[in-house]
Amino acid sequence: MKKSRQADGSAPRTVLEDSPSHLLHRVLQIALDIYNAETGEGALTQRQYAVLKALHGTDGLSQTDLVRLTGIDRSTLADLVARMLTRNLLKRERSTTDARANLVQIAEAGQTALDEMEPRVMAADEKILSLLSPPKRDSFVKLLRKITSAREEGALAPEDRATLKAEKAAQKAEKKARKKAHKKDDTRKLAKKLRKLPMPALSEGVVGEDVAAEPVVAPVAVKA
Repeated sequence: MKKSRQADGSAPRTVLEDSPSHLLHRVLQIALDIYNAETGEGALTQRQYAVLKALHGTDGLSQTDLVRLTGIDRSTLADLVARMLTRNLLKRERSTTDARANLVQIAEAGQTALDEMEPRVMAADEKILSLLSPPKRDSFVKLLRKITSAREEGALAPEDRATLKAEKAAQKAEKKARKKAHKKDDTRKLAKKLRKLPMPALSEGVVGEDVAAEPVVAPVAVKA
């Protein structure tokens, strides 16, 4: 029995092909395959890299902060941090502001591993995005960010949600102010350049009062 086909001759779409959860799972598998191929055997896992990247440039973070920044669930993160401590990729230090709290910090070996991984991860990201045409790449990343932020905001308590909303509004206002200031600065620079341009003499191409006009000669009648 022949399979039915659509009007354009293509095979009919299945339910899975219209399922966001299924498609995202397949995209995740593709992304992990590319990540593993680019980083090589024995390299940091994607989650280990995410933890080190979140800690880079900080004086240490609590595990609650790491959960928020990486999106890794609390129990998985606790196990992950314990294994990374054993490998000397991380270290723990007492918080200077709260003696009861321990902060997770990136260790020297962890920083070395992170530096080695940076170009490989960038290559993996570029290869993933190369599956899309250039105009669609930015939109794809923006949509992924939108989905993750919407989910994370929904899981927050009402007061935390209000705080996050205020922070985002402040960041948006700051970005708008910087853009406006940059535009104003460009206008000033353009005006300054125009002032430096040589101005043409006023008499150029103009017949002034000091330039004598040619006299008009009336025609002379000639007698036959």
